[in-house]
Amino acid sequence: MALHDPVPENIKQPVRQVAAYLWVERLARLGYGAKGLVYFIVGLLAAQAAFGTGGETTNTSGALEAIVTQPFGRFLLIIVTIGLIGYAFWRFVQTILDPEHSGEKINAQRIAKRLGYAFSAIAYLSLAVTSIKLIIGLSSGDSDSVEDWTIYFLNQPFGRWLVLLLGLTVIIVGIAFLYQAYKAKFRHHFKLNQMSRNEQIWAVRLGRFGIAARGIVFAIIGIFMMLAAIQLDGTQARGLGGALSALAMQPFDPWILGVVALGLIAYGMYSIIEARYRNLTKDINLR
Repeated sequence: MALHDPVPENIKQPVRQVAAYLWVERLARLGYGAKGLVYFIVGLLAAQAAFGTGGETTNTSGALEAIVTQPFGRFLLIIVTIGLIGYAFWRFVQTILDPEHSGEKINAQRIAKRLGYAFSAIAYLSLAVTSIKLIIGLSSGDSDSVEDWTIYFLNQPFGRWLVLLLGLTVIIVGIAFLYQAYKAKFRHHFKLNQMSRNEQIWAVRLGRFGIAARGIVFAIIGIFMMLAAIQLDGTQARGLGGALSALAMQPFDPWILGVVALGLIAYGMYSIIEARYRNLTKDINLR
């Protein structure tokens, strides 16, 4: 069923004009790299915990804390923060312009994907705020934002059903990631003519492994959200760090956590490859 584009052209046009500047593309590439570094650290710490070499399961905020404690960590975190803001802005651009399907008719699936871009923009902007707090010496807080929001929604009218729906949606997103990893269509977003054959092969391998690992984590987060709704207990909800902790407590530990952790490392490396080779001008269809 075709729908009307919910974003009017008088809003799209100024966004398109701003996004056409070269500095926006460079900021977006820095954003992909910053996201890759964060996931690489999350995966590395989880892998160290799984294989008994130190480290601990943590979330993206924990990865930022790990950065700031390193030599020159505050300087590096400033760069990462700029990148996170850039990535959030690029997700906002994707939300407004829907670049992957520019000129096509709107349908429910595309609207859902654009909503996903919007939630991603909000999430990374929130992570950038956490990073700024660490830079100026404030505590990032140890709370799990997924748990906090789940508790909030459960206290609202029809909150249980809303959390159930959100949990199911997150599970579907996780399954979609697994399907994306299987099909590997993401390779079409790369500047393949600038990549060697070996680079293309490794981009696909890392992308498949990394995106599949994210799919597993999302599915676990969704399951915990549904469990929280069924039990009317928001403390049952888990974010990224909680999902990794849950894997650590499963049979065959540490191998399940170790495989997923290595997958998150792979996803971090894949995102860094995106920073270099993703065809952003084709994505946004501007120049």
